[in-house]
Amino acid sequence: MLLTRRHLLARAAWSVGGASLLGTLAHANDASWRDGIAALEARIPTVMAEFKVPGLSIAMVRDASIAWRRGFGVRSRTSNLPVDNDTVFEGQSMSKPVFAYRVMKLCELGVLDLDAPLTRYTPDRYINDPRLDLVTPRRVLSHTTGWPNWRRPDDPLRFNFTPGERWSYSGEGYSYLQSVVTRLAGHTDPTRCGSYEMGYRVCASDFGDYMATHLLKPFGMGRSGYVWTEVMGRNQAGAHDKDGAPFARRKSTAIDVARYGSAGALMTTASDFARFQIEVMAPKPPDAFRLNAASRTEMLRPQIAVPDSPIPASWALGWQVWRLEKGVAIAHGGDDDGFHSQSVFFPAQRSGFVIMTNSDGGVDLIWKGLLTDLVERLA
Repeated sequence: MLLTRRHLLARAAWSVGGASLLGTLAHANDASWRDGIAALEARIPTVMAEFKVPGLSIAMVRDASIAWRRGFGVRSRTSNLPVDNDTVFEGQSMSKPVFAYRVMKLCELGVLDLDAPLTRYTPDRYINDPRLDLVTPRRVLSHTTGWPNWRRPDDPLRFNFTPGERWSYSGEGYSYLQSVVTRLAGHTDPTRCGSYEMGYRVCASDFGDYMATHLLKPFGMGRSGYVWTEVMGRNQAGAHDKDGAPFARRKSTAIDVARYGSAGALMTTASDFARFQIEVMAPKPPDAFRLNAASRTEMLRPQIAVPDSPIPASWALGWQVWRLEKGVAIAHGGDDDGFHSQSVFFPAQRSGFVIMTNSDGGVDLIWKGLLTDLVERLA
C-alpha cells in the first residue's frame, strides 16, 4: 500500500484542516498539552465516522515516555466490544523495523555480517540467478534487493535490477533474510508445511518464539506476538472493509509466520509499539538484546533515496526517514486488508506516536484525517 500512502501525501499537501494538534502537544507547557489532548479526543471520533473506521488505538510519546494513550470505537462491529489500551491489532509491515532491530543485533554479535552475501549462511538458493550472491542484510533491510514486494503470476520472483542499484520495496527480501536467521538461530519443523504464492513451500518455524524471547519480552511488549493464540484473541480487533463491514481474516499459524513473520505478521498494541519506539529513540545501555550506539546510528542512517516521494525521503535499515523542514522523522506504516497503522517518531525531540485502525478506511483516516497534519507539526 506504499503507493497509496504516497499519493495521499501528495493530495494532502501537508495541510489537512483542523487544529494543529501535535504542534501544541509536543512543544508546549502542560496546560497546552492538556488542551491539545482534549482537541485530539474530540477530533478522532469525527474522522472515524467520516472514514467509516469502527476502531482505533493511539499512543503518544513525549520525552521518551508514553504520555497518553486511548482506544476509540469498537474492536468489531460483530461484538461491539470497546477498543481499549490493550486491544491487539495486526501491525502488518510495522513488523519490518522490529525484525530489522534484531538483525542489527545479530550483526553486532557477529552472527551475521551486514554486508556479507546471505548465500554465505545457507546453501538454499532462493532464486536461480547468480545475482543472489549480491543480496546482503543491508540490501534487504534497505529494500534494494531488486525483487518485487511479493511474487505473483504477473510479477514473479526475479531481479528487476542489480541488488544495491536502487530502491524498491520488497517483502520477499525480508522473507529470505528471515529464513537465514532461522537457519542460524532458530528451528524449522519439516512435518508442518504449507504452500503460498505461486506454490512456494514453507515449513513452520519457531520465529515467533525467537522474537518474543529476544525482543518483545525484553522491551516490555507483553501483549505482542506472531502466532495467534486464544489469549491474544480475547482482546483482538477484527478486520473491516472500507464501508466498515466486518470480515474474517485467517488466524496466523507458525507456518504463516515462517513466511510472513519478519515482513508483516506482528500482532501488537499501540502502546507496545510505542515502547519499541522508545527503545530506539532513547536507548538504554546495550545488552544481549539492545543495540550499541554504533549499531543504532547505522540502523537510522539513510541508505538510499526513495524515488518519486512528495517529501524528501530515504530508507534506512528497517525504517523510512522523512526529512522535514523542522527535523527528521523516522517512520513505518502497516497496511493489509482490514488493518492500517502508522508509527512516527522524532529522535531529536524524543517524541512520537502510533496509530492503529481496524478498517480499510484507516489509511484515509491516518493520511487524510490525522497524520499529515500531525507529522508536520511534531518536528
